[in-house]
Amino acid sequence: MSIFSRFRDIVNSNINDILDKVEDPEKMIRLMIQEMEDTLVELKSSCAGKMASRAEVNREKEYLEKTLERWEGRARLALEKDREDLAREALLEKKNCINQIELMDKDLEHFSKLIDECKSNILQLEQKLEEVRQKHKLLIQRGRHAAETKQARSAMRQADGTAAFQRFNELERTVEKMEAEAELSGIGMKTDSSIEHEFDKLESESEIDEELEALKKSMKGKEKS
Repeated sequence: MSIFSRFRDIVNSNINDILDKVEDPEKMIRLMIQEMEDTLVELKSSCAGKMASRAEVNREKEYLEKTLERWEGRARLALEKDREDLAREALLEKKNCINQIELMDKDLEHFSKLIDECKSNILQLEQKLEEVRQKHKLLIQRGRHAAETKQARSAMRQADGTAAFQRFNELERTVEKMEAEAELSGIGMKTDSSIEHEFDKLESESEIDEELEALKKSMKGKEKS
């Protein structure tokens, strides 16, 4: 396939239709970018070759124009010297130069048209390439957004799932158990042992004193009898 055929296929292609028909759009765009870049290099190279050819023809034309002037001067010189035969030959060479210059003008016009066409093709392809690059960036952004959305939805599903509620309930039961244990730990707690001993001693002494008084009263009553 020639460079210009590839160029026409690329420029006339509908990028969206192509991407809709492939399974991996990003990969397809990378291939398209590579193809466009290669074609663009070839187009620029072809255009540069035509510009070089036009410059060469221009140089040859300038040389012929100087040669034409020289033969015209020689024709006048020959007439001044009464050499009409040489003047005729000089004018014949001058005419040959004019004919060649006319052909070169046609070549220059042809090269100019080709170069203008090449520059227009290059501009169109660069615009198409920029369009594809923008789509590539958009696809990458869409891919990242899709991945983030998928991850967020997965997290939401996990949060809404039965397993999440079970874990929450287990945690709640654990906390409630810890609170109950803390509350029960204060019930039935013994008083400090030294204080407990003092009170026991006082209570015991009071009982003995009462019993002693009762015994004394009982003995006094017997003595009186």
